[in-house]
Amino acid sequence: MKPSVRRATLCDEASARAIVAEYNDAVGVVVRDDAQTLRAYLDGPGALWLAEAGDEVVGCVAMRPLPDLEPGACEVKRLYVRPAQRGSGVAAALMDALETFAFGRGFRAVYLDTFDDLADAVRFYERRGYEHTARYNDNPQATLFMRRPLVEPERC
Repeated sequence: MKPSVRRATLCDEASARAIVAEYNDAVGVVVRDDAQTLRAYLDGPGALWLAEAGDEVVGCVAMRPLPDLEPGACEVKRLYVRPAQRGSGVAAALMDALETFAFGRGFRAVYLDTFDDLADAVRFYERRGYEHTARYNDNPQATLFMRRPLVEPERC
C-alpha cells in the first residue's frame, strides 16, 4: 500500500509524539521538542505532516517559521521515514507537502540542519535543490546547514 501524506492536527498529537520520539531515538537527538513545541507544529504557527500506510504512521516532517533569520524563512524539522518505507518516495511526498504549504503561506526560503553522518539524507536534500549555507542556529548536534529558495510548485 502506498503511504498517504496529510497535515496533522491536535487530534493527532499522540501519533505525532510517537513518530517524533522514534525519530529522536533513531538519530540520537539530544535537544528534543517538548509538548508545547509539538503542539505548535500541530496548531500553528508551524505545521506537521504524517505519512500513513493504512492505519500505521510511517513518517513525519515538521515546519516552523524563522522570522528572526530572514523575511519569509522557515525551517524543516524532524523529517523521518521508518526504515521499511525508505526508498518508496515517502520522504519526497512529505517534503513536497511541506514546501507547497510553505510557499502557499508566503514563505520563500526553507532552511534545515543535519549531520555529516546522514549521507543519504544530505544527498536527498541536495537532489531537491538545497544548498549548503552558513550555520544559522545553535543546534549542538548539527554539522551541516542547508537552504533552498521556494518557488511556485509546478502544476500538472
